[in-house]
Amino acid sequence: MTAPLTPPPDDPSHGDPEPGPDFVTPVGNLFVRTHLGIPEVAADAWTLSVEGLVAQPLRLGLAALLAVPDRQLTAVHECFGSPLRPDVPTRAVANVEWTGFPLAVLLARAVPLPAARHVVLQGADTGSFHGEDGLSYVKDLPLETARREVFLAHRMNGEPLTARHGHPLRAVVPRHFGTNSVKWLTRIVLTEERPEHMFTTEFYTRVVPGHDTPQPVREVDVNSRVTAPVRDAKLPYGTVALRGRAWSTTEVVRVELSVDGGPWEPARLDTLGADPAWQGFSLRRWFTPGPHTVRSRATDALGRVQPPPGSRNSVHEVGFTVA
Repeated sequence: MTAPLTPPPDDPSHGDPEPGPDFVTPVGNLFVRTHLGIPEVAADAWTLSVEGLVAQPLRLGLAALLAVPDRQLTAVHECFGSPLRPDVPTRAVANVEWTGFPLAVLLARAVPLPAARHVVLQGADTGSFHGEDGLSYVKDLPLETARREVFLAHRMNGEPLTARHGHPLRAVVPRHFGTNSVKWLTRIVLTEERPEHMFTTEFYTRVVPGHDTPQPVREVDVNSRVTAPVRDAKLPYGTVALRGRAWSTTEVVRVELSVDGGPWEPARLDTLGADPAWQGFSLRRWFTPGPHTVRSRATDALGRVQPPPGSRNSVHEVGFTVA
């Protein structure tokens, strides 16, 4: 199951399935987010332009982009949540194998001019949101971030992108919240200044440590989620395997679990590979009959620790019963 394709007005974040135990999330379990609906894109007529402050503007059809040598990238894909409720946690998260190529390939062809400072990504989706009509979905990133991080994907988990996930081409920005990964990509514009837009400077901003003013929602927080047992599970008496996933902008170096509010215990943590994927963790523990809870807390290589309840990336808790 996935979230409905057309969310209720002003609420693009709801109805997500629980993530399964798979290292790579099946497409059918991947959450769907749309602010402006799903556009009808005819692949044979679709083009991607690279324009603005570039020496060599580009306009490429799908065949030309599919001719670019591709590679695979497995990366965590996390929804930030509703822009109207930025402090409400969602933990809508997946791990996806993308096929495509780095945006840097096209930037090298287009040759950014010295004045270029920002890259603006625009999708084919248009419509109304929060009382404003005639919107396109637009996000921006610093040029050096876009050159280093942005991946242009035409396949996911080995199959062509589906309509709901951005067919025929989408941006993927590893280590950043999904709001930056523009679907149905049609334009890449290099600019000197950030664009003033509902989805760049009005929504998807927050005050982060070290800043007094709102900053754009970009890099993900350190986070974890218990995936087994599932919430409200009923398990047989004995040893229970506690499992989950942890992720951050960098490697997660420690995950601890707390059972029934007790002391934090270190879990076994998988090592992060070359790709910015999530990391599995596990701990086997004996449980007596009755109701129980387990919480997970991750720490990353930057020293960031999941905070207590009340924060959007607070420690995750699951309740279950042993009989």
